[in-house]
Amino acid sequence: MVLRLSTLFLRTLREDPVDAEVASHKLLVRAGYIRRAAPGIYTWLPLGLRVLAKVEAIVREEMNAIGAQEVHFPALLPREPYEATGRWTEYGEGLFRLKDRKDADYLLAPTHEEMFTLLVKDLYSSYKDLPVTLYQIQNKYRDEARPRAGLLRGREFIMKDSYSFDVDDAGLEASYQAHRAAYLRIFSRLGLEIVPVYATAGAMGGSKSEEFLHPTEVGEDTFVRSAGGYAANVEAVTTVVPAEIDYAGAPAFEVKDTPDTPTIDSLVACANAIAPRADREWTAADTLKNVVLAVTLPTGERQLVVVGVPGDRAVDLKRIEANIGAHLAAAGELGVEAATDEDIKKVPALVKGYIGPALGLDAATLGAESSSGIPFLVDPRVVAGTTWITGANEHGKHVFGLVAGRDFAWDGTIEAVEVRAGDEAPDGSGPLETARGIEMGHIFQLGRKYAEALDLKVLDQNGKLVTVTMGSYGVGVTRAVAALAESNHDDRGLVWPRNVAPADVHLMVTGKGEELFAEAERIAAGLEARGLEVIFDDRPKVSAGVKFGDAELIGVPTIAVVGRGLAEGLVEVKDRATGTAENVAVADVVETLVARARGWDLPRP
Repeated sequence: MVLRLSTLFLRTLREDPVDAEVASHKLLVRAGYIRRAAPGIYTWLPLGLRVLAKVEAIVREEMNAIGAQEVHFPALLPREPYEATGRWTEYGEGLFRLKDRKDADYLLAPTHEEMFTLLVKDLYSSYKDLPVTLYQIQNKYRDEARPRAGLLRGREFIMKDSYSFDVDDAGLEASYQAHRAAYLRIFSRLGLEIVPVYATAGAMGGSKSEEFLHPTEVGEDTFVRSAGGYAANVEAVTTVVPAEIDYAGAPAFEVKDTPDTPTIDSLVACANAIAPRADREWTAADTLKNVVLAVTLPTGERQLVVVGVPGDRAVDLKRIEANIGAHLAAAGELGVEAATDEDIKKVPALVKGYIGPALGLDAATLGAESSSGIPFLVDPRVVAGTTWITGANEHGKHVFGLVAGRDFAWDGTIEAVEVRAGDEAPDGSGPLETARGIEMGHIFQLGRKYAEALDLKVLDQNGKLVTVTMGSYGVGVTRAVAALAESNHDDRGLVWPRNVAPADVHLMVTGKGEELFAEAERIAAGLEARGLEVIFDDRPKVSAGVKFGDAELIGVPTIAVVGRGLAEGLVEVKDRATGTAENVAVADVVETLVARARGWDLPRP
């Protein structure tokens, strides 16, 4: 196929769009692949659709290769299935909800677990029908509070979601591993560096979960890895818990006047002034910082929680969001933020800047709520026998020598603080290093959560009804296009990998002679006959500089220039990625371009 720039629906831009923050967003808009329709919503233009289709084809081929079968659901769905699983509420404000003219509730699907489950329930009833894996490549909708970075964080996006259905857990494990291997092949074929990491299941639920992250500085996900092979999203990292300490001989705690010490730094300075130690100075690590958080439940209710963490550690709200649901008996999307002054004023027991745990409790009372009546959770490093300086719940006063498990109790432990480079990997494989990445895929062992909610059962070999076990597996297709653009560009424009580029060759004419255009037409026809896709810049009144600029911005891997060299029987062939160019005899140019497009070492018939 030959795409002629004289008629192609395309306008390139010389300036970056004002709302673009990352390179992929800037370049995909400037090069005419996408256009903004609304915040987080984009229109795909002809060149963009060509890249998108090639990404989809790779995903589709690998899914078909593991025996998955493609279906297609509507994006507009009724409320009832999501009500049955609890996700109508659990998704909170992230769900697009709407009503029809009869006042019936509908949603724009964020994922399709419920619909796949009901489809299998409708058609299958025996263990002989299983296992089966179904998938679709379809639009999804999530009401992102802050859509950003173009296709990387949008409100409408295309995702491949697949679901496996098995009779038992062994079958689920086999389906999970088949998807895992398929995902690694997909990302390898796309040319995207990928790190599989342990992850939390979040609103999806399930017992096992892995993310496939593309390392990049613009990624929204932080992950860690060790030299020994451990890798996890920070939300899923578990702390290496220190051993408990015998506190039998520990002295009693003391409440001391510590005026004007509402911060950790001011408290440490005061502690070293009023209670200096002979062996070493007090540091932030000796303090217990008690942070008041407000959790927005899916119901909209605002729940306060106090979390006690070592004073030298910063609270990580994402880690808390991922782990706090179990402590509040709440499922679904939970919003977590620092409590406001108004929140704190409503609870007299909370003295801002001097908040501490309830005092005078012994180990037998562990599990009791704090004196404020608000759940009190602690970082896993707070173990029995550890000694702390912390708030005395009285303005201008702190407690010194407060022993965990002897002098105060807690309602549970929670992974609540930032993971640092140098922290030990939980599997003992060495210190962790941190990096940022884009989530390109996520796989879950859902188990029986959705099957139980929607009563998906089949008869087993003994004629007994058993609940089917499920897996869920997603790949961000539109996000893959953005990630490829993000990792394949230079200061002049996009540089697509060959297998996803909108064309194999960008052919242009620089000059005005009719013989130049006639030779370019012959080359274009020859390439088309050999099965290559060609973008042909046949615009007669556009300067060579503009044509070169557009070619480099659009990013096709090979650029062929019919220009002044034709007088000597030569055509310039340029590699977009390396910038290297060679002059090729006009008689050989078609074979040379075919060889490049197909990865041959030398031109051949």
